[in-house]
Amino acid sequence: MKKKVLRVAAIPGSLAGLLNGQLKYLNQYYEVIGLASEGKRHKDIRENENIRTIPVNISRRISPFQDLVSLYKLYIIFRKEKPFLVHSITPKAGLLSMVAAYLARVPHRAHTFTGLIFPTKEGFMKKILIFFDKIICFCATTIYPEGQGVKNDLINYNITGKPLKIIANGNVNGVDVQYFDPSLFPQNSIVELRTKYKYTLDDFVFLFVGRIVNDKGIIELINAFTQLETIKPNIKLLLVGTFESDLDPIPSHIENEIQSNPNILHVGHQNDVRPFFALSNILVLPSYREGFPNVILQAGAMGKYCIVTDINGSNEIIKNGENGAIIPVKNSFALMEQMKYCLEHKTNYAAPNDSYRQIIVDKFEQQIVWEALLKEYKSMEIKDIK
Repeated sequence: MKKKVLRVAAIPGSLAGLLNGQLKYLNQYYEVIGLASEGKRHKDIRENENIRTIPVNISRRISPFQDLVSLYKLYIIFRKEKPFLVHSITPKAGLLSMVAAYLARVPHRAHTFTGLIFPTKEGFMKKILIFFDKIICFCATTIYPEGQGVKNDLINYNITGKPLKIIANGNVNGVDVQYFDPSLFPQNSIVELRTKYKYTLDDFVFLFVGRIVNDKGIIELINAFTQLETIKPNIKLLLVGTFESDLDPIPSHIENEIQSNPNILHVGHQNDVRPFFALSNILVLPSYREGFPNVILQAGAMGKYCIVTDINGSNEIIKNGENGAIIPVKNSFALMEQMKYCLEHKTNYAAPNDSYRQIIVDKFEQQIVWEALLKEYKSMEIKDIK
């Protein structure tokens, strides 16, 4: 009989998207069960990953009463399922599931820090977030930081004295380089895609993929772009992602600019982002914080140059001047100058670059990550035998 592994996230989209393919792979060796808040993507997880899921609502906000209810429900589930391992991702899921698993005496409790929130906060909120992360680490038996930057922050802020291990080269799931492959989009299909979105072949398209929120650097991106379009013709900004007005609303004037500027196109959430990488020239991700951003891996696998900020994860994927450019955080002027530089040398970005792609293939191919994680799980079994 296979041992049970419960993978926990606050929202089902994290399991369906962030861990796409990984749960199905692990299910060959364990009985993998997905736990996340209710939502239609549970169906996607069950069908695509071929695993069982259990809905349990986990609020992403701090909500004491609701959090206690969720904690109790997780405890009951863990006592009933008797898993060999509970492995969580995302902050709130980590807090509640690690405490519940500790109380339920689950033998192995692992949490992956996919990004830390507290370094960008101040005052009481920073202190409470640090406290929560310390609880996660206290209750966990194994801690996986997603990348060297996250590991350094956990050490520098004295979050835990326990060993910290980075899986493979850092990213939580790697990238499917057969799926994200520029050869799947020959020139004629790129022409069709550009025509579909009313772009010409002369248009230089900057692409952003992610949540349309402050923490992603949307303010700096819109400000940089609007400055640039006054001095450079035939430039476009393509935004792929959704607004999160309830959690991190952007200023109204920035949202109005997105909606009214004819050179900015917002297409919302897209299940398949490859066409947008294919039709664009450069990815821009001016985030304030990341764990280990999948979108940069995907863009790199598609042969795209990336402009990113000097933050955890981003600066571990991008080699400044080789497969992208690294700029300071929250600096619209530096972002505009780098975008301008790319425009002035745009022949370098006319077609996907094989060298950008090879950097990603060599270090972050999905199978590398999955096999490394399986090895970790197997090592836990060996410890039990000993």
